[in-house]
Amino acid sequence: MKRRDGELVVFLGPSLPAAEARRLAPGCTVLPPARQGDVWRAMSLRPRVIALIDGVFESQPSVWHHELLAAMEEGVAVFGASSMGALRAAELAPHGMVGVGQVFAWYRDGDVVDDAEVALLHADAEHDWRPLTLPLVNVRHAAACARKARALGPAAARALVEAAGGLFYQDRTWPRVMEAVRPAWSAASRRAWEAWFARGVEDLKRRDAIACLQAAREFAASAPAPTPGTRRNPSSLVRRRRLLEDVTRVGGRAVESARVLDLLRRAPDASAWAEAGLRRALLTAWARTLGLSATDEELAAEEAAWWRERGVRPARRAAFLAASGLDGAGVRRLCEELALERLALAHASRLLPDGPSWDEALATETRLRGHWEKAARALAEADAQTPDSADVD
Repeated sequence: MKRRDGELVVFLGPSLPAAEARRLAPGCTVLPPARQGDVWRAMSLRPRVIALIDGVFESQPSVWHHELLAAMEEGVAVFGASSMGALRAAELAPHGMVGVGQVFAWYRDGDVVDDAEVALLHADAEHDWRPLTLPLVNVRHAAACARKARALGPAAARALVEAAGGLFYQDRTWPRVMEAVRPAWSAASRRAWEAWFARGVEDLKRRDAIACLQAAREFAASAPAPTPGTRRNPSSLVRRRRLLEDVTRVGGRAVESARVLDLLRRAPDASAWAEAGLRRALLTAWARTLGLSATDEELAAEEAAWWRERGVRPARRAAFLAASGLDGAGVRRLCEELALERLALAHASRLLPDGPSWDEALATETRLRGHWEKAARALAEADAQTPDSADVD
């Protein structure tokens, strides 16, 4: 089956070279370590699966839980491993995020709790995010492997992890770890370790990253197209942040949604558009609190009417939605608001004790907009031309 662009999106940095990721998962889209807002922006690629492996920690705000929850809500499978992905997977496993690997299991089971366990210093994008220091989880793994190989005893293995943990992550390298643990080890422990270490030490974060990519690739190849998951109601803060941090795709170009919004704010009709949107949002929220819901037929009718008003041919609809910052699920949500608004208006007289009638609402709005006065004058002029009309003093 032909893969579509963006089917598997991978956030990757020092855990595994991008070239190797592309060999393991041909056709995947490799993005830099995730920062806050990046998962929202990646949703414009319409992925089937997201593999979160690496992310930023302290240089910029980290990827937000709400972004991952939003992706899963829209039917995207989200995998996590190795580094930031392992942290978020452990936190969001109850919500459906899939964790892979040993680092994830340590966080999930509480064997490791500090975010700094996976932190390391690395090079920039120009140098393919090459790791420059040693994450503590890799030391833990090495200590466990050395114990299993009988190169270290329990006390020496604990001393190794404690010595590594006492170093700042930007300073932690194997030579410095060896220097720090030297006072706690016997000469026999040092000799046994050096002989074992010379044969090579496995990079745990790399191993977990490979396992995550393989699992995500297999899922992307076999899973059906994304279907919306459980609908959440994120806070207004989260909704505003997504609106500002998202991107809109026009052809192959990504346009920052914040720039689109800024341009629209300066439009002459901006206030009228915003007020209409606020009225609809308030009315539909009220309708939901009263238990009103739209049927599938009503939603389908609203969506069909919406497309007719847009005048967009079926062949251009996918591109139109992308340039509108929407997808199929987004259109359905907006059409649900239209349907609920229509239901609330149709039942206006019953929504409140002694509620307003349709005619009252028509009179109120036309008087405010000046249409009533125009209609009354037109009728008066017509009556004046009729001989039998009666004047009222």
